[in-house]
Amino acid sequence: MHVPDGFINAPVSVAAGVAAAAAVAVSLRGARRELDERTAPLAGLVAAFIFAVQMLNFPVAAGTSGHLLGGALAAILVGPYTGVLCVSVVLLMQGILFADGGLTALGVNITVMGVVTVVTAHLVFRGLLRVLPPTRRSVTVAGFVAALLSVPAAAAAFTAVYAVGGTTDVPLGKVLTAMVGVHVLIGIGEALITAATVGAVIAVRPDLVHGARGLTAPLKLRVDGVLVDAPAAATVPAAGAAAGSTKKVWVTGLVTALVLAGFVSFYASADPDGLEKVAADKGIDEKVEEHAAAGSPLADYGVKDVDDARLSGGLAGVIGVGVTVVAGTGIFWTVRRRRTDDLTATATTTPVA
Repeated sequence: MHVPDGFINAPVSVAAGVAAAAAVAVSLRGARRELDERTAPLAGLVAAFIFAVQMLNFPVAAGTSGHLLGGALAAILVGPYTGVLCVSVVLLMQGILFADGGLTALGVNITVMGVVTVVTAHLVFRGLLRVLPPTRRSVTVAGFVAALLSVPAAAAAFTAVYAVGGTTDVPLGKVLTAMVGVHVLIGIGEALITAATVGAVIAVRPDLVHGARGLTAPLKLRVDGVLVDAPAAATVPAAGAAAGSTKKVWVTGLVTALVLAGFVSFYASADPDGLEKVAADKGIDEKVEEHAAAGSPLADYGVKDVDDARLSGGLAGVIGVGVTVVAGTGIFWTVRRRRTDDLTATATTTPVA
């Protein structure tokens, strides 16, 4: 659903840019409360994973494909504020390096694909957890529904932006019906990917899933054939051992992202995604502009001057994952350090009674 240059006029693009900048600023402050020494590097990994999976377009209807947006996945794994930052990092890397999503439309894309998906998913997810049993399975189920609804919500948000600043005269009712209709189908794919990923992480490290915090069951011991709650002290060694395996999770996730982007992406659907299909069918793309980064050596997810399509696309994917994980991890470590510095300064300046 990457909006290219030319779909939305300049005034609305600027307004969307201001709104996106404000959302990122708020998220930077909010992420300080979500990130710690374990989750900061994992947030960078989440951004890289979203980048990789977005390369895997899957067919959803005749001549139409879809791909992960990632807002729901990021919100559940690392929190809503950090989730907005994750998607924003991905969109920035895609726009600058791969000519995917217009640079003048970056604010629109962050608002629609980042803010709307994250906020929608977070509200639905938290609402469902209030009525579902407090179990890990409930987290996965809530994640599925939240991801499913976040995609058509983003499609509706794009239509609203287009209604205000669209550069072509197209009946809005037809645009809304087409956008929401196809993105409901794409939402099913988004929900399956999100639920599978959240389920996989929560199965091995529930303590690293932001949306699962507070749902851990007490450790049980069998005494004379009866299960009883273990003393609180008994859970400390297990927690310490789990904390030591964070590196293993990070390496596994990074390798998975590299394989998806570097190899599996070659088999992705070549059909246009939901927005591209609707734009072509309804005439929204009449005034589309060439991307400012069209001359990038990585434009269109291929390495310039590498003739073999499989190798070119695979190298571009690997480079994209590498750049995204480095940029994302650097940003999130900086945010984490700012929080640590703030806490240190507060502790230093607070007078002792």
